[in-house]
Amino acid sequence: MVFRRHSTFLTVAMSVTALMAVAFPAGAQSPAVSPAASAAVGASAPAADPNDLLALVKQAGILRVSIEPAYPPQSQLMPDGTFQGFNVDVANEIGKRLGVTTQFETPTFDAVVAGGWADRWDLSVGSVTITQPREQLLDFSPPYYYNPAQMAATTSSGITTLDGLAGQVICVGAATTYFDWINGNLVLAGGVPAPAAVPAGATATTFATDTDCAAAISGGRNEFAGWLSASPTIDLSIKSGAPFVTVGDPVFYEALAAAVDKAGPPHAEFMAALDSIIADMHTDGTLSTLSKKWFGGLDLTVAK
Repeated sequence: MVFRRHSTFLTVAMSVTALMAVAFPAGAQSPAVSPAASAAVGASAPAADPNDLLALVKQAGILRVSIEPAYPPQSQLMPDGTFQGFNVDVANEIGKRLGVTTQFETPTFDAVVAGGWADRWDLSVGSVTITQPREQLLDFSPPYYYNPAQMAATTSSGITTLDGLAGQVICVGAATTYFDWINGNLVLAGGVPAPAAVPAGATATTFATDTDCAAAISGGRNEFAGWLSASPTIDLSIKSGAPFVTVGDPVFYEALAAAVDKAGPPHAEFMAALDSIIADMHTDGTLSTLSKKWFGGLDLTVAK
């Protein structure tokens, strides 16, 4: 018999913001459906391998999904203990199509991308960018949406251009693609364009999550002049009163996918079912509808 550990279940709520439009270079392709996805058994069908993650999830009746608790509008832990956001809705829909209940876990983002989850959660639907180094540790679904990485500068700095951040400190979330970009270590995958050049001499400072950067400046700190995060996160923070201005065009675009730990249980059947579900959610318009709901009417689920 297979035993699984479970944690406290949390649910969902939150407000929507208007965001900047995203323009992908001509020729960028929509996510391809893998051969495994097209051959996947229906989500409600029993798994063939009793040790596969799909069988374990169905046996438990719960899909444990990791998300960030302070990353609006993608995900946010509300004062009443519930969650709300784009990633929350996507995760709930995946669980529904698998025929199980979705339960949310909130590990740090660096713990998610490091792999070695030790059966603490089954799946990440936490806006994980597909990169070549991460592909060594995690297995990814097709992208479920695409995000522009937007630079912002503090209003007190007076900086209005990307080049103006040369030699400045830029705040980012720990273990993020934003940190990798500033340090020259970003190797994107997922069919997105190459990133822009980093401002000369710029360095990074990190917090546990991206939104901590906005909270720090709003609280009176001044040890950095720039902030790099997802465009929706930047826009929502500025709309909510954070003292930043956006600077230039997005410095790169991210293909964001659901992820499973390579070091976890066998999961070939789970990935086939997951890939099929993501493909179906693209085809039937579910992802587009959720994107427009949370991102101010914008459809970020296709590379344009």
